[in-house]
Amino acid sequence: MGRLNELLQLAQARARELQLPYEGALTPREAWELGQLTFRAKLVDVRTRAELDWVGRIPGAVEIEWLRYPGNALNPQFIVELRHAVDAESLLMFICRSGHRSHHAARAATEAGFADCYNVLEGFEGDKDAAGQRNKVGGWRRAGLPWQQS
Repeated sequence: MGRLNELLQLAQARARELQLPYEGALTPREAWELGQLTFRAKLVDVRTRAELDWVGRIPGAVEIEWLRYPGNALNPQFIVELRHAVDAESLLMFICRSGHRSHHAARAATEAGFADCYNVLEGFEGDKDAAGQRNKVGGWRRAGLPWQQS
């Protein structure tokens, strides 16, 4: 229980420092570790179906598009789908490609009444490097965490 509380306190301190509108912010490695420590933690991957199919999936993640592909229109059923996929008491960790869409998803879930919402910083692919390429700076995959190609 000690490491679990330590991770949550760290993520919550980041949220306060960054003035985030949800419970906390985690690095990919912290999110993975949190998922190993408690059954309450659910990783919610908000990338598009195309990204999941072409780039890769995280085993066991709940997959709900934040933006629909093609067209990148906001998924009007996001909260409805989330309510069907997870318990209201779940600790939700949102992840996307880079941490931007998952930030918005964590905020929307918090506003919809989910109390324990966290954003996974860096996302699945990480930030762009100096050449504008992803997968070289941070991210779930770069951290060597579990993922699979479809």
